[in-house]
Amino acid sequence: MKDIYQVIKKPLITEKANILKEKDNKVAFVVDQAANKVEIKEAVERLLKVKVLKVNISTMKGKNRRVGRTTGSRPDWKKAVVTLKPGDRIDFVEGA
Repeated sequence: MKDIYQVIKKPLITEKANILKEKDNKVAFVVDQAANKVEIKEAVERLLKVKVLKVNISTMKGKNRRVGRTTGSRPDWKKAVVTLKPGDRIDFVEGA
């Protein structure tokens, strides 16, 4: 079992994630590539003190980037969308 601070890398704050948060009480995170649903659920519950009902994960392909003549790509990453128990909330500070 990994350390909970290694499983969850950062919250995913996008327009789509904000709509999911308001509408369905779901929160998105960028997680470790090797993390599975059980590890993600345990890490969110212990770290943020909420009850998790369901975890959906997907591996996102890194985008291709070009700088001058050379091309490369950003790394692949894994996204987790966590469904919280009704009444539980996670608030993130957006912007600074």
